[in-house]
Amino acid sequence: MSELLKSVDSRTQLVGQNRFEILMFRLSGRQRFAINVFKVQEVLTLPKMTVMPGAHPNVVGVIHLRGRAIPVYDLARAIHLKPVPITEDSTVIVSEYNSTVQAFLVGGVDRIVNLNWDSVRPPPSGAGREHYLTAVTHVDDEIVEIIDVEKVLAEVQPSRSDVSAEITEDYTPELAKGKTVLMVDDSPTAISQARATLRSLGLVVHTCNNGEEGLNLLQKWATEQEGKLHDQLLMVITDAEMPVMDGYRFTTEIRQDSRLKDLYVILHTSMSGSFNDAMAEKVGCNAFLSKFKADELAKITIDRLKAFAEEQEKRAK
Repeated sequence: MSELLKSVDSRTQLVGQNRFEILMFRLSGRQRFAINVFKVQEVLTLPKMTVMPGAHPNVVGVIHLRGRAIPVYDLARAIHLKPVPITEDSTVIVSEYNSTVQAFLVGGVDRIVNLNWDSVRPPPSGAGREHYLTAVTHVDDEIVEIIDVEKVLAEVQPSRSDVSAEITEDYTPELAKGKTVLMVDDSPTAISQARATLRSLGLVVHTCNNGEEGLNLLQKWATEQEGKLHDQLLMVITDAEMPVMDGYRFTTEIRQDSRLKDLYVILHTSMSGSFNDAMAEKVGCNAFLSKFKADELAKITIDRLKAFAEEQEKRAK
């Protein structure tokens, strides 16, 4: 526990260095899995659990922790592995994603490892579990699979991608004509959710799976469009944690390129709290947005479209 808390407290030192820390654990077999330490609140022995009749099959019960009811997910079952046996010695990882707290039942926790994102790669296609993974890496000459928790959570409680009428009541779709958005995220679930919302506003959405791909594409566009990139590209939306190059380093690289430095960049992440506001400001993001809230994404996009139109009108004069 002390090691975990120390790791979380030191997380600000990793931002901008393209480094991160993972908590490794096992489920129902020998294979090691991981999630980002940034998302972990604590690791503890399973408290008394209440089974909830009619709950989703991946939710094995509810625990009460510090006055709050927290759902417990069988993470092995959720990614189509043999369920983890529940005993009085079972371990749970309490985590926070998208401003919600949940516990994941695991077979046992290994340790925390500090890695460079460029040592992490997307999961190989045809690997069987790739749909539930965002990345893979190697530790002690063994493969460690990093789980796509956003997909696991979305299958139990899907996020809506439609936008409330009050958000768009004074919106003119003509504002989006000819405008594009670049979205950079390693989670297919996150991309699918955001893309549906952005397309409903009339925007063309391009996607990349990590910061390196996103940076290469932006630089290619900047070369091809000869100074006109800003006339079409409304904004860049980037996840924080991605293999190869994370969102913090990606944003830093954008700000250091004279052709890209004025792009509007939104940090769009499932990590919660004031930490993200501080880190978004540190690396030069224009805004921070928690996943996944369709109305908030739509509002910030509409506001950007209106500001963009005003900027173009002033330049025309």
